[in-house]
Amino acid sequence: MSIQASVFNTSYRAFLFDMDGTVLNSIAAAERIWTTWARRHGVDVDTFLPTIHGARAIDTISRLALPGVDAEAEAAWITEAEIGDVEGIVEVAGAASFLRSLPANQWAIVTSAPRALALRRMVAAGIPEPLVMVTAEDVSAGKPDPAGYRLAASRLGVEPTECLIFEDAAVGIRAGEAAGGHVMVITATHVHPLQTSHATLAGYDSVAARVDLNSQISLYAL
Repeated sequence: MSIQASVFNTSYRAFLFDMDGTVLNSIAAAERIWTTWARRHGVDVDTFLPTIHGARAIDTISRLALPGVDAEAEAAWITEAEIGDVEGIVEVAGAASFLRSLPANQWAIVTSAPRALALRRMVAAGIPEPLVMVTAEDVSAGKPDPAGYRLAASRLGVEPTECLIFEDAAVGIRAGEAAGGHVMVITATHVHPLQTSHATLAGYDSVAARVDLNSQISLYAL
């Protein structure tokens, strides 16, 4: 049985979702802000922008090790700028209705964005706010560390290994793998095909979820 088929033939206790690039598309807004920041600090935009996706702002900035740069202060500037710019942010096809179809206590969002920014973007895209949401402030180590997914599973009262994790970016995929869950890669915002051993999905308008008598959730194609 293929990996794609096995994901569609497995029941899970919960679904865990990354946010940016997975349930909503914020690439244009994020890249506008980060381009401004990169130019201000003399960072080559073309090589830098592909590295921003999926990671916390403070981790992205710290990784550059720019002399004299206060990563915490710069990350705060990025967050405020991104909160102020939600133009063009839209849901990934079918995401909002798919999330609303899930039992409220069996799904969560795990994002590298700070909570205020995550909520702002979700409102802009029409994405429902979950009962459980793990954001940048909730973990001391961001993706690819699995802490966020482990915390979300714990808050839902399940094990990470009992979850299907929806991701789009390389660091998030590695976080899902490290958490021990099955990973579904959302490809809606990918400009180039992603080489992955995981199951892939272009959007949520081609799938639905069903809940069995044991409250297990499974995914099926429409």
